[in-house]
Amino acid sequence: SYVADELPTLVAEHFPAERRRQSIMGHSMGGHGALVIALRNPGQYRSVSLFAPVSAPSQVAWGQKAFAGYLGANRDAWLQYDATALVARARAPGTIRIDQGSADQFLADQLRPELFVAACKASGQPLDYRLHDGYDHGYFFIQSFIEEHLRMHAAALEQPIKTA
Repeated sequence: SYVADELPTLVAEHFPAERRRQSIMGHSMGGHGALVIALRNPGQYRSVSLFAPVSAPSQVAWGQKAFAGYLGANRDAWLQYDATALVARARAPGTIRIDQGSADQFLADQLRPELFVAACKASGQPLDYRLHDGYDHGYFFIQSFIEEHLRMHAAALEQPIKTA
């Protein structure tokens, strides 16, 4: 994929970057994409953080419409790209951080973080889920907590690289 393969290669070709020191984050559907990429590429990322991600797209209208359009009617194929399904058999590095606003207009019908929280608990995936009173789905929400995410990723990236 572009994010998991092509982009890191381009960055490494043009900047003094180490491919063994990567993290990933995203917001909303991009948060779900970041989470799926991390779960489908074990060992590639040192940390994962998300803002208000779509958590179980195969179980909500937005995701069902997108999956049907891109992957067809075979719901088993959808599960390969559904983070809640993937976390039952894959692990992200360390603790996944999710920040979610309690006043997010998409929380109950489209984001459904409680499904991902339950799947993490059942599978043993460490998760730091933080629900923030009064915040919605917008950029002010992200602006309010982005520094914490960046500090978390910086700390993970600074850890020594483990050798076999």
